[in-house]
Order: sequence, then C-alpha cells, then structure tokens
Amino acid sequence: MGQHYNVKFLITMTLIATLGGLLFGYDTAVISGAEQSLQKYITADYNSFIHGVTVSSALIGCVIGGILSGKIAGKLGRKKSLQLAAVLLAVSAVLSAYPELLFFEVGEASLGLLIMFNIYRILGGIGVGLASAVTPMFIGEMAPSGIRGRLVSWNQFAIIFGMLVVYFVNYGIAFGESVTWIETIGWRYMFLTEAIPAILFFVLLFAVPETPRYLALNKQDDKAMAVLNRIYHSADHSRKVLADIVKTRNLEQNIKKTPLFAFGKTVIIVGIMVSFFQQFIGINVALYYAPRIFEDLGAGADASMVQTVVMGLVNVVFTLIAIKYVDKIGRKPLLIVGSIGMAIGMGGVSMLAGFNVIGISTLIFIVIFTASFMMSWGPITWVVLSEIFPNRIRGGAMAIAVAVQWLANFTITSFYPYMMEVSGAMTYGFYGLMCVLSGLFVWKFLPETKGKTLEELEKLWTKKEVSSDELAEEAALETK
Repeated sequence: MGQHYNVKFLITMTLIATLGGLLFGYDTAVISGAEQSLQKYITADYNSFIHGVTVSSALIGCVIGGILSGKIAGKLGRKKSLQLAAVLLAVSAVLSAYPELLFFEVGEASLGLLIMFNIYRILGGIGVGLASAVTPMFIGEMAPSGIRGRLVSWNQFAIIFGMLVVYFVNYGIAFGESVTWIETIGWRYMFLTEAIPAILFFVLLFAVPETPRYLALNKQDDKAMAVLNRIYHSADHSRKVLADIVKTRNLEQNIKKTPLFAFGKTVIIVGIMVSFFQQFIGINVALYYAPRIFEDLGAGADASMVQTVVMGLVNVVFTLIAIKYVDKIGRKPLLIVGSIGMAIGMGGVSMLAGFNVIGISTLIFIVIFTASFMMSWGPITWVVLSEIFPNRIRGGAMAIAVAVQWLANFTITSFYPYMMEVSGAMTYGFYGLMCVLSGLFVWKFLPETKGKTLEELEKLWTKKEVSSDELAEEAALETK
C-alpha cells in the first residue's frame, strides 16, 4: 500500500467496518431461503401482493435507515452509528426468527403476527440502510487518498460475500431435512443465524476509533490527531492532514447548520444520479431473480441453480479486479468501461429474448453484464459516494443518495415481474438503455476523484458553485 501508512491498522479498520457490508448482503439475501416457508405459515391466507410486500418489507426499512443515516451519523458519530445498526440487525434476526416471542402463540398465524413480522424485518432493514450509508463513509474518512478507492471497494466485496455466505448457510440448514421441518423450524434458524455476525460486528467496533474527520469537525482536535498518528507514520503528515480538515471546519464556525445546498445543487444531483443508475441498470433483478431468469430462458431448476452459482463466482472475481485497479486507473474509466460492457450484456439478452433464442449464449451475455457491473458500478458507486460530498454536508447528502438507491432498488425489483409479462425483450432492452445512459452521464458530469483528499474534492465543488469567501461572507451576514 505504501510506506506512509500504517498498513496493519488500516486493514484491520477496513475489515471490521466491512462487516457492515457483509450484514447488508446477508440480510437482503436471507429471505431467499425462508420465502416459501413464510408463504405457508405467515402469508398463507393472503394474496401474492401481501406475500410480495412481506418478502421485500426489509427494503422499506432500508429506505428509512438511509434517510436517517445522515442525522444519526452526525449526532452519534460514525462508529456508534454502526454499533446501532448492529444492534438493530441482531434484534431483528431474533424477532424475525420467532415473531411470536412477545405477543403470540407459536403455530397460530394471524394478521397481528403478519404485521409484527413485517415490523421486525423493517427494523433490520433500518439497520441495513444505516450500515450501507455509514460503512463507506467511515472507511472513506479513515483512508489515505491514494488507497481510499481500494479500501472502500472492499465494502462491495463484503456485500457480495455476505450474499454468498447466506446462500450456503440456508442450504446447510435445509440439507437432508424434511419439508415439514424446514417449514416449521428451518426457516427460523435461517433468520437467527444473522444474529451471529451482527453481535460480532457490535463487539469488534469497540476496537475501532472514531474517524479523524468527524472528531476534527466536532472540535476534538487532540483525539483526531491521535487517530491520524495511528494512520500515518509521519507526525508532520498527520498535522498537515488535520490542518486541511480544520480549514474546512473554520468556515462552519459561523454557521450553526451548513445548508445541504451550500455547495450548489450539482454535487447533490450527481450523487443522486450515481445511486439511481446503479439500480436502474437492472443488477438486482439479475441477482434476486437469477434462478427464475434462467428457468424462464429454458434451464431446468437444477441447471438454473448451477448457473446462479457461476454468476456468484463471477461477482467475486470481478469485484476483486475493481479493488485492484480503482486507484490505478481511476473511477471514471472503470465506470465507463463497465457501462459499455453492461450495455453489450443486456443488449445481447434482449436480442436473444426477442428472437426467442435460448441457450449458453444467454448465460454468456448475463455473465458479461454482471462481470461488467462488479468491476465498475458495484464497488465504485460506494467509492464515489463516500468521497464526492464535501465534509460539511457529507452526512445529509449521503443519506439522500442512499435513500434514493434503496427506493430505486425497491422500484426496479417490484416492477420486474410485471415488465416481463408485457415483454421480456423490451424489459432487458430498457435495462440496456439505462446502461448506455449511465456511461454518458459519467463521461459528461462525473469528475475524477482518484488520488485527491476529501478536502481537495471539496474545493472542486466550491470552485464550480460558490467560493469559500462567498460562503464566509454569507455566514457573517447571517450572524449579524
């Protein structure tokens, strides 16, 4: 990584923080193994819409957690916010596994039980939404500029790894057991297992310091300096980094609350659009509905599961490629190349679906799409969101961007079955169009952030929208 950083400390901090990403992946995917059991026990007396809402209710919590993440991270700090997320996930895991625990008798399905189960899943979703915003924020504020991209990218790897882990956990719980046992006991164990990484995450976070930027922006310079001295080998360099942070803070001293649009609308819109495109290119449709897609395209049930595993391995390999090159090649080139690859992949699937051609070629194009995503928009979206917003508005701006991402996820995933009923070829064609537009957006509007400190990136937006002197003058007038 370099001679100026404490490599061991940075890797340890990143690994602990990315447990938040692992829980993100674990919680969103754990439902896959329990879904059919829930339909028989909790949603049996209701229509498919109610069942669909129950399966996806955690996403509602994710939106709420994303919206609240800015205020929570600003008030509690990054570290305590992650601990709160861990607590919410652990509580949700236990109560989702045994929704009767507080108010109901086991074995008696009722409307009340259905409502409480959804509340418990939403509670976990709030934890996921909170962790999804704060984890990359924490790593981004800890990491030196030269390796920030690589370290933040590990969060995406943790998300994908969390999904992969829960698939194996669910399989292990169900293996060799009867359908009756799975429908009465097994699905409970699936939810309950999430409490283990959640508790581990909560405990390990006690070994993590608060980020130096949060400390300095809250006028705890001595504590910030102590953390910086653990990150950098050079005390002089630590002092320089602290001085840069303090410069951005001094302007805020005359402002009780920095307005969200203090740096203009452009930076907020760019962050929102990055989140929007990451979901509307259709990646979560490919991940959530992979077995169904392969079955619809002609593969048998067993073959579709094998093909899904192939996709999972591709996801891991190409995320590692992104981690290796994000700080060498840069954010923009990887995102643009990824958009081109995704457009080719989805365009190919759309064309084949239009001609009703089914076979290995379809799998190849889907793998091209997912591989292109995993080496670009998957991890690099989180890198960009962690670094593009100025220090003083990062919490609030990140909250908006993450909330938009979860809303887009919920929207695109919910509409997929309906869109497929209308036209499969047009559905994949729509995602292909989104891939093209995402590349054009990055080329035209997204600045390159590689190798710049968070404070240097703040200057990028003040130059474009409003100067620091103008902000200072506005603040002085407001205080008079």
